[in-house]
Amino acid sequence: MGNTLEQVRHDLPHLNGPIPGPRARAVIERDQKVVSPSYTRCYPLVAAKGEGAIIEDVDGNRFLDFNAGIAVVATGHCHPQVVDAIQKQAARLIHMSGTDFYYEELAALAEKLDEIAPGAVARRVSFGNSGAEAMEGAIKLARYATGRDKIIAFFGSFHGRTMGALSLTSRKAVQRAGFGPLVPGVIHAPYPYCYRCPYGQQPDTCAVECVKHIEDTLLKTISPAEETAAIVVEPIQGEGGYIVPPQKFFDELSRVAKANGILLVFDEVQSGMGRTGKMFAADHFGVVPDILTVAKGIASGLPLGATVARADLMTWPPGAHASTFGGNPVACAAALVTIELLQRELVDHAAQMGAYLMDRLRQWPARFPIVGDVRGLGLMLGIELVRDQATKEKAGTLRDRVVDLAFARGLLILGAGDNTLRLCPPLIITRDQCDFALDTLEACLQQVIAEA
Repeated sequence: MGNTLEQVRHDLPHLNGPIPGPRARAVIERDQKVVSPSYTRCYPLVAAKGEGAIIEDVDGNRFLDFNAGIAVVATGHCHPQVVDAIQKQAARLIHMSGTDFYYEELAALAEKLDEIAPGAVARRVSFGNSGAEAMEGAIKLARYATGRDKIIAFFGSFHGRTMGALSLTSRKAVQRAGFGPLVPGVIHAPYPYCYRCPYGQQPDTCAVECVKHIEDTLLKTISPAEETAAIVVEPIQGEGGYIVPPQKFFDELSRVAKANGILLVFDEVQSGMGRTGKMFAADHFGVVPDILTVAKGIASGLPLGATVARADLMTWPPGAHASTFGGNPVACAAALVTIELLQRELVDHAAQMGAYLMDRLRQWPARFPIVGDVRGLGLMLGIELVRDQATKEKAGTLRDRVVDLAFARGLLILGAGDNTLRLCPPLIITRDQCDFALDTLEACLQQVIAEA
């Protein structure tokens, strides 16, 4: 009965053979001969088509995508209104380069980003093709606008792999190894990872030591305040483990930045565009960043990034910064429809579905001894696995085993940090799909516990 039901329900997974199947194996074999080995493939999924939250592989197996293409397809795979906008724009104008010419789509998207950015502050926008490019623009603008060279970032952060963004990134050694020297002037500080506080404090009694370290040590030693252009922070650390800081961290960080004339740069590449149940994660904390970087979910899968800054900061002259393909007309058309859908219903829906998932997830530490912590906002949720809840010993191998078991059951998830499962489904996810994901993960956790 269950298999028959799955066959007629196209919104849930259905596996019709061994994974990977023969066609997938053939593609993987071709790929391994010619594609860079630097790509990280966690399991052998060979995607053929997508609809909503479902991905079908080349052998006809259907999977529930709780990755959203790595937090990219905010409106789901191939949303019909997004596809329609792309097709109409592609038939009208594919490229003209906003660096050298004008077209309405570029101006319209910049106006929309000015409208939705946190705070009632006039903004200007520079476009690129990715989150890394958006961060490169933020680094350059912060230095240009302040005349200062040093930038403070945080341990565990991921800001991209181009040289400037990579200099801020401090997630894994492999991401930086062999590429030095990196861009000078970048200093890292501890991130407020409350479950594993670097200062051994508890959230309700800490004195925001992470910010005190910046104020009392970094700004007085290796990154003098008068030489520090910006503090760059992910309001929710993504690749680092879906870590949500407490409100007082942002209060203190904003105070220190303002008191010292330092720009506050929020990397919202993963946390932005409705993922957390608000348009931007900054909106949860009442913070108005000076510069905002946006990408991933902005165009429902088309390559687009944006550096959104206070208008009084973005005063650099023609030629100082640009991108041939940044703000491509087709990507802009997709982004405009994406934002319309987010504003109309999907941001609120993300908040509702996130609360629905969290109602069950918060019971897991009591039910499963390998679940140490659950956290997140909206549809940006992390489940941290440990070998012992008392010692909090990280269980990276158990996390990876859960990822593999979930894939074998038709659920696509990935890890974040050393030992955290990340849940970042499309914002169109349904209750039935949430139930399938939770049921599947519970079965996987039970199997891992039995195997241990």
